[in-house]
Formats: sequence, structure tokens, C-alpha cells
Amino acid sequence: MATSVDFIEYVCEQISGVGAVRYRKMFGEYMVYINDKPILLVCDNMVYVKELDCIEEQMQEAEKGFPYDGAKEHYILDIDNSYFSKQIIELLEPVIPIPKPKKKKIK
Repeated sequence: MATSVDFIEYVCEQISGVGAVRYRKMFGEYMVYINDKPILLVCDNMVYVKELDCIEEQMQEAEKGFPYDGAKEHYILDIDNSYFSKQIIELLEPVIPIPKPKKKKIK
């Protein structure tokens, strides 16, 4: 089951105020960017964050799962808890880099 547009918009509502929030459809699912950094992965109406040391303590009780086949295990973020979700994003945003632009292939 793919993520619905209503759900991705709900996710963005829940985290509003943490920076410039935008989302992009990728492979039928969504990546949520905060200040142009890929922070949240939304697959099958579930929100995932990378297992990084900076959030290990806060996410120790969180469920874990695989967002798609072949992916590494991620934490599942309780997006219904807006305050907690914003705290996690505030910890992740400084350590996640802005992706480098892809070089265009010369034909």
C-alpha cells in the first residue's frame, strides 16, 4: 500500500515550524526534507528515520522496521506525537548533510 497524499500532508503539518518543510515523491513513496536535508522517509503511511547515534537514546523504545525491500533497518517515528517528532528532527537536522547535486550524464 503506497503512502497517501493526505498522510504525507498530515506528516508535514505535524512537523511544521522546524524549518523549511517539503516532500518529494520517490519510487512511489516520499522523502520529507527539512531545510533541503532528507530527514524523514515515508513508506506505506509509516514514518521512518535513520538509526543514528544522535537519536539513539530518545528512540530506544521506538519500533523498528524496514521501509522497503533491501533497506537498512530504521526507527519508526510516532508522527502523531508532534512535540516528540519535532524534537527528533531538531536532533537530526544538524547532522544530516544536504545531498550533493547529481552530475548530468553527457551524451
